[in-house]
Parts: sequence; structure tokens; C-alpha cells
Amino acid sequence: MSLVKYRNRFDDHFPVISDLFDQFFDAPISSSNRGTMPAVNVSENDDAYLLELAAPGRKKEDFKIDVNNNVLRIASETKEEKTEEDKDAKFTRREFTYQSFSRSFTLPENVNADHIKATYSDGVLKLEIEKIPEVKPKQIEIK
Repeated sequence: MSLVKYRNRFDDHFPVISDLFDQFFDAPISSSNRGTMPAVNVSENDDAYLLELAAPGRKKEDFKIDVNNNVLRIASETKEEKTEEDKDAKFTRREFTYQSFSRSFTLPENVNADHIKATYSDGVLKLEIEKIPEVKPKQIEIK
């Protein structure tokens, strides 16, 4: 997924086709995979791009964030085991839960990949991706 603005033209009229395009062309999350893939808000200000990823119930140690060839990748994997024992029936039931995801974003050329700040609080992973300051041409006065 890129950090560019996107609007799927099929959303309003053909939701099934919209979901297919979203799956095959790495567009924003469609309604069909919203349950396993965390939603992401992307915004920007004058100094940085801001990503907010909703991933409640995780710890900051569950995330792996890396940048390679101008692609930002956010991944997470968790494993949870629940054990219930019924002493009368001599029966044990174990339920395993594995949850993982990986999201990738193509970064624009005007960012500094060495200055990405990440925080995790209240179930939201926040990334601040610093923009490279624009070099403005200097006007030279002729005397």
C-alpha cells in the first residue's frame, strides 16, 4: 500500500468487484478482510506523515517494523493458549489462537527513513515518518 490518496471507483456501484480489486492490487482494506487486518489511518502535516494502526490486545514487543528499499513493513504475530480442565470428567481442552498480520507501505521520496518514531499506547501503534525539509532556491541579488 502506498501513502498516496486513493479512491476506488467501484466502491459505490459494484462492491464485489471493489473487494476483488482491493485484494489483488493492495488497495485499502476491503470489508472482506477487515477482521484479520488492522485498519490504518494515514495523515500528514508539514513536517511528517502519521500512521495510526489499530491493534488492540498486543504488546509493543509483538511488533516488527522495518524499512527496506523505501518500503515500510509493519508485522505482528501473537500466540495465546487457553486451558480449561474439568476435574470430574478428567478432560482437558486446549484452545490455541494465533494472530498475525503484515502491512507494507511504499514511502514517498521526500521522507527520511532513518527518522521514524514509533509508539504503542491504548491499542494503537503510531508511527511518525519525518519529511525531508524542502530546499528552497536562494535568490541572489545582483548589485
